Amino acid sequence: MKPVKVGLLGLGTVGTGVVRIVEGHQEDLSSQVGSPIRIEKIAVKNLEKPRSIAIDRAKLTEDPWEVIRDPEIDVIVEVMGGVEQTKTYILEALERGKHIVTANKDLMALYGSEILAKALDNQCDVFYEASVAGGIPIIRTLIEGFSSDRIMKIMGIVNGTTNYILSKMSQEGASYEDVLTEAQQLGYAEVDPTSDVEGLDAARKMAILATLGFRTNVELSDVHVRGISSVTREDILYAKRLGYEMKLLGIAERQDDEFSITVQPTMVKNTHPIAAVGGVYNAVYVYGEAVGETMFYGAGAGEMPTATSVVADLVAVVKNLKLGVNGLKQIVPYKPKKLKTDEQIAYKNFLLLHVDDKAGVLARITQVFAEYEVSLDSVVQSPNTNVNGAEIMIVTHYASKASMDKVINHFESLDVIHRIKSVYRVEG
Repeated sequence: MKPVKVGLLGLGTVGTGVVRIVEGHQEDLSSQVGSPIRIEKIAVKNLEKPRSIAIDRAKLTEDPWEVIRDPEIDVIVEVMGGVEQTKTYILEALERGKHIVTANKDLMALYGSEILAKALDNQCDVFYEASVAGGIPIIRTLIEGFSSDRIMKIMGIVNGTTNYILSKMSQEGASYEDVLTEAQQLGYAEVDPTSDVEGLDAARKMAILATLGFRTNVELSDVHVRGISSVTREDILYAKRLGYEMKLLGIAERQDDEFSITVQPTMVKNTHPIAAVGGVYNAVYVYGEAVGETMFYGAGAGEMPTATSVVADLVAVVKNLKLGVNGLKQIVPYKPKKLKTDEQIAYKNFLLLHVDDKAGVLARITQVFAEYEVSLDSVVQSPNTNVNGAEIMIVTHYASKASMDKVINHFESLDVIHRIKSVYRVEG
């Protein structure tokens, strides 16, 4: 049996996992696809770097073009990261008729539509399951499992670093700064954690999921993003007192053909299954018009979980190759993009206010809510000597983002309010 030859771009954590699985599971893979799968060439940054697995040095090159332009190679597996230069490599590989498997969320979030269109033109596969939620097969599920349904909502914990930080803050009462330092020491957070903690990583993943779920071209600029760097241990304590857990959630919602996407710290009711997802784990909740509620949970990163998704995509490419149906399963967005306005976006809100501790303050505050037609679910007022006044915790009923923005603006000019301490979305 003639082997299917694979070129690998990158031999870092995930690339090493891919080699381990492909070389260690040859019998299983061959039985699934009907021929051996062989890693023919690997592009690396440094030939001399020590590696945790034995690699035939003759397979290594520091020139990615040597892999892409090799006529013997059928499939390119891209796990090197990067965007602009990597996009150039991928587009040329597609021009040469090579199929692509990638774990690159940044690339697919920014240029996914262009890459998929090029793949369609050249009858090539582009699979990218590992770009979102590591070992959870959420992309394949959205494309195939929900193919007969209409997805109305996708809500997910899609960044393990921020979930680890918020989980530790909740469990131990630690500060954001202390847990971030610990996460960096453990390797869960980068030296520069901005992409994770400011929500950019999650936003890229939600753009990919929403594009697939809503069948429209969602761009990164369509995602409203707020990170967790301003979340305090007091915020998490107050959330727990009211029966909520704090999570950085990506939320994509559709009504008719109009949708909104946001990534922000969110107070989730502790009875909702996503509230129990702790540590570095990911979870994606999907609501389908027909199927109702579903949730997918598992490891969101790491060598073997992510590599498993990459190799699953590789197997799918090879199966298509054997059947001669490559390039026929691409989901190219076909619906026009219709973003919801701030008047159409609605959800529950939590507010923590530091106010004067005197008669009439609560009445003035509730009057502002009434003026902008925001109804209240619960109000708790208590004295707080630390803020020289009182604290008021408020949870609203569903209110439009436009109305809430007006309420907040009005509060900023109200003399009885010392500080708007916290404002968070509420789910569940």
